[in-house]
Amino acid sequence: MDWCKRYLLIVIGCLIGACGFNLFLIPLHLLTGGLSGIAIIFHYLWSWPIGVQLLVLNLPVIYLAYRVFGRLYAIDTVIGTVLFSVCVDATSFLNAGNYIDDIMLGAVFGGVLAGIGFGIVFRANANTGGLDVVGAVVKKYYSYDIGSVIFALNFIIIIIGILLFDLKTALFTLISIYITGELTNQVVAGFNRKKSVMIISPQAEHIASAIMQEVNRGVTMLSGKGAFTKQEKDILFVVVSLTQVSKIKLIVDVIDPAAFMIVSDTAEVLGRGFTLDSRLTKEDIQRIADAGKSTEAN
Repeated sequence: MDWCKRYLLIVIGCLIGACGFNLFLIPLHLLTGGLSGIAIIFHYLWSWPIGVQLLVLNLPVIYLAYRVFGRLYAIDTVIGTVLFSVCVDATSFLNAGNYIDDIMLGAVFGGVLAGIGFGIVFRANANTGGLDVVGAVVKKYYSYDIGSVIFALNFIIIIIGILLFDLKTALFTLISIYITGELTNQVVAGFNRKKSVMIISPQAEHIASAIMQEVNRGVTMLSGKGAFTKQEKDILFVVVSLTQVSKIKLIVDVIDPAAFMIVSDTAEVLGRGFTLDSRLTKEDIQRIADAGKSTEAN
């Protein structure tokens, strides 16, 4: 069932994130962003359990989520917060072993595991509370970017870390926070990134035919007009996998070497049309191009 898969993903994400904390960050006395960073500071100062602190610190956040975004959003926040808090304390035995003594490696791998874990949680349409909810609230009422709000709040935590500990800890914490954010975005967007291609050519129909037959990708033909020449132009738009970009380039090079082509990153593609690749040779492309020209002549 879908809800079983969703909650399983949330648990797995929380476990991975908690392991990142307890395996790498906490043994090396590094901090994190958000309310977790505040809980870790109190843990370093007075040995308070991090998971229990997270539950307490997130109580006003959960209430805020309920008042601003409604019951369903608050329930997801409660689920993510409770599971992550439990996982952090349940895996706290891991921070007893000093597995590495290099603070840079600790910051990198701690950030990687935390980013993957949080990304899985967010991909399951849940969250672990904390500053993400605060950032969403600020964006709703004041139209500030969520990332900027969270960065500003995390910066305050870094300043506190400098005052309580040292500059080195704060700087490596910044590295860890950055890696966590990047990996979270990668997991949420999906590692299976695609490429979107736009092609402008007088031979647009022949190129589209070759792409559909030899690459097994649907092609959208758009109508355009040159601003300088005022001539009508056909524009092809197609989304392909990374390995298929070279095939598209080969097709365009054979049919119209002077074609204008743009290749750009596409984070995630949903919908039909992505099938197994077919084998492609230059002779096949030339055959299709010649057939298209013959049809046009007739």
